Amino acid sequence: MSETSDATGTSSGTGSDGGQYDIHLRGHLDSRWSAWFDGLTLTQLPDGSTVIQADLPDQAALHGLLRRVNDLGVPLIAVTRAQTGNSSPATTTSPATTTTKRSTR
Repeated sequence: MSETSDATGTSSGTGSDGGQYDIHLRGHLDSRWSAWFDGLTLTQLPDGSTVIQADLPDQAALHGLLRRVNDLGVPLIAVTRAQTGNSSPATTTSPATTTTKRSTR
């Protein structure tokens, strides 16, 4: 199977866990950055942060978008998967509050 991806890492192959995501960043990104993010919607919030809204086909595309954010060096506040239709409840991952439990065997 052949698969291609665009600049955000959006894959043309079939995948799972696609959906609408909000990527919340610290700082304002001007609307001109929308082109760099392949036309995704950038919303500047009054608190000085920016939200990138993206309808992504799968997790690979999400990771590609997050790599682009990382390449800019902009601090990531949260990633939220929007609730749509019959999907499961929205989930938020915040790097500042994410913890990993490890076994102490």
